[in-house]
Amino acid sequence: MRFCIGSDAPGEAPNAIADALRERGHDVELCGPLTGNEAGWADVARDVASRVASGSADQGVLFCWTGTGVSIAANKVAGIRAALCGDAETARGARAWNDANVLCLSLRTTTPILAREILDAWLSASPDASESEQIARIEPT
Repeated sequence: MRFCIGSDAPGEAPNAIADALRERGHDVELCGPLTGNEAGWADVARDVASRVASGSADQGVLFCWTGTGVSIAANKVAGIRAALCGDAETARGARAWNDANVLCLSLRTTTPILAREILDAWLSASPDASESEQIARIEPT
């Protein structure tokens, strides 16, 4: 699978996510300050979300200080279902019940260990087909 990871600042948690994805054999593309380029959270979120929506990435992972800003910004892109997750069960539910395709995390509260736990739960869950009608209701009109 192809993942695009973006953050408005470098940090241990984004590095842990990138490393964990590569260890599992996924392709990882970094965006924004993770590549040494300056960008604010809104621009990083739009970049990652656009890559996921266009199909150049299968899923995205975004970070900002709280995770809220990138979640809001990513959800403005048609076809994106970004979920702010602070724990593994929320991540599992976001994938299963919401078919979330962009994982949003807080740089402030997400330790590298917690980031890996959240990612494990995210990757272990599959969209629940019984939720497809609900998910269709939230698509932009």
